[in-house]
Amino acid sequence: QVQLVESGGGLVQAGGPLRLSCAASGFIFSAYQLAWYRRAPGKQRELVAEITSGGSTNYADFVKGRFTISRDNAKNTVYLQMNGLKPEDTAVYYCNANRRNFGFDYWGQGTQVTVSS
Repeated sequence: QVQLVESGGGLVQAGGPLRLSCAASGFIFSAYQLAWYRRAPGKQRELVAEITSGGSTNYADFVKGRFTISRDNAKNTVYLQMNGLKPEDTAVYYCNANRRNFGFDYWGQGTQVTVSS
């Protein structure tokens, strides 16, 4: 059974840091591309950051220089280090694992991040 379980969300003041974690099970973690998405109230879900199985990363322009995605294949965990948080970063953050070329696309349940001004 595939599971992606996010943790680390919460309330933080603007400018502060927060680290999200996503623990995975039920599939070959190291073979998957991993990503963090978010959905803010009233908005569509958007890609925040992604990391390939080989470790290459890609970031949305609105988080470049502030957020860092990383993976630990030994722990089957993907992280999102968020620094310099802004109120507009308030959203539910979702962990994603995919091999879309093969039809695999898994999602976590989401974790709320709220940034106060």
